[in-house]
Amino acid sequence: MSDGGASQAGPAAVRSRRLKVDDLHELHVEESGNPDGIPVVVLHGGPGAGLRPSSTRSFNPAAFRIVAFDQRGAGRSTPHAGLEGNTTQALVADIERVREALGIDRWLVAGGSWGSCLALAYGQAHPERCLGFRLHGVYLASRAEIEWWFQGCRVIFPDRWEAFAEFVPEAERGDLLAAYYTRLTGADPKLRLAAAIRLRTFSAWTQTFLPDPEHVAGLTEPKAALAVARIFTHYCVNGAFLDPGQLLRGLDRIRHLPAEIVQGRYDTVTPMATAWALHRAWPEARFTIVDEANHAATDRAPALTQALRAATDRLRDALASAAA
Repeated sequence: MSDGGASQAGPAAVRSRRLKVDDLHELHVEESGNPDGIPVVVLHGGPGAGLRPSSTRSFNPAAFRIVAFDQRGAGRSTPHAGLEGNTTQALVADIERVREALGIDRWLVAGGSWGSCLALAYGQAHPERCLGFRLHGVYLASRAEIEWWFQGCRVIFPDRWEAFAEFVPEAERGDLLAAYYTRLTGADPKLRLAAAIRLRTFSAWTQTFLPDPEHVAGLTEPKAALAVARIFTHYCVNGAFLDPGQLLRGLDRIRHLPAEIVQGRYDTVTPMATAWALHRAWPEARFTIVDEANHAATDRAPALTQALRAATDRLRDALASAAA
C-alpha cells in the first residue's frame, strides 16, 4: 500500500549512504535534520514505493534526527524491483542493520500504509529499540484488505477499476492479484512494465481526497512503477509473510510505548475499518480521524498533513517530557 506522505515548509539537508545488508541487497539510506535530535526512522509505503521528497517533511528537522531508506528492491536500493530475499522478516532485519550502522540506541518508528504494517512488525520484534510509534493509513495485510483493494473498491471507483481490470482477459478478472502477479513476474519485460504502469495508475487515482493528476503522474514514472507493482503483488500473494492476525495479537509487546494513529475517514486504499480495529485493540494509543482525507497527504487536501504534523509534535513533547 502506497504512502502519499506529508509536507512541511523548509527542506532539511540530506546525508546519504549505501548499506550492504546481505550478499544480494544494498540499501540507499538517508539522514536529515538535527544529528542530536530525537531519532526517528520513517518507513515508506508500497511495499516497494521507495522514498519520496514528502516522506519526511512532517518531522521538524530542528527537533528530530530523521532516518529513511529505500526498502529492498525499491527506489535507489539494489537490485531494483528484486523479489529474491524480499520478505517482511528481511525488512525487519534491515531496519535493525540501519539502526546499528548509524549508532542509534532507540528511535521513534513512523510509517504510513505498508509502512504502518512494517512498523508494527518491527516494533513487536524489537520493542526494546523503540521510543514510540506514529502510524497512518493503517494496513495489517489481512486477506480482506487485499481483496478490497483488488476488487472491492470498484464500488467507489468503477471507472478507474474497469480500466485496471480490462488489462487482463475477462476470464481472469475474478482474481486480479493473480492475473497481475503472473504478468509482473513473467519473462516479457514489456508486459511487466505495461502491467506495472496500469496497476500503479489505478492505485494513484484512488489515493487522493480530490482528483490529482499531478499525484498520478508522480506515481507512474516507469522505473518506480515497476518496483512497487512487482513488490506489492509479491507481498500480497504471500500475505506479507505474516500469520493472520499476528500484528493485533502482538500488541502487548508495544502497548506501553507512546503511539499516535492517524487515519483518513475516506481512505479508499486502506479503509478506516482496519485502523478502527487497531484502535480498539490498542486503546492506549491516541487515535485521530481526519474527516476530509483519503489515503495520501497532498497539498490540495491539507487536513491529513496537518494531523500528521500535530501527531508528530505531540510525540516530540511526550518524549522530551519523559527524558526530562
